[in-house]
Amino acid sequence: MSNRVIGLDVGDKTIGVAVSDPLFITAQGVTTIERIGARKDCDKVIEYVKQYEAETVVCGLPLMLNGSDSPQTEKVREFATLLQNKMRSSSLKTKIEFMDERFTTKMAEDVMMQTGMKRKERKQFVDKQAAMIILQSYMDKLSFAKNNL
Repeated sequence: MSNRVIGLDVGDKTIGVAVSDPLFITAQGVTTIERIGARKDCDKVIEYVKQYEAETVVCGLPLMLNGSDSPQTEKVREFATLLQNKMRSSSLKTKIEFMDERFTTKMAEDVMMQTGMKRKERKQFVDKQAAMIILQSYMDKLSFAKNNL
């Protein structure tokens, strides 16, 4: 497998998907998956895992401001567990990690507003942009840890 990593922004209605470049430097937005049911949603994510030969999937974890779990945090953990089980049954050795995603949607909206994107357009891309921020934060954290050993 390559060193690619997939980032997910898992919401109730959509899942934003981003992927790292092969050199593990930048995150690129891939798509936004419309949620139709947890099992089918997992199958769609697995298609991207296979397509990009990802060794890791990073799920954004929507924690409360004080760092504790929110009701949405539990939903993301349940989705990640289902995804992990489905990947195992597909003989994929891809691991799942979590990344604090507090403020990523706000950051994504701010970036798009700065480009002059209208509200209606932003709504289409905000989850994919948030997935990019989650993935980039994860890669930056690993790079920082590696460079400060």
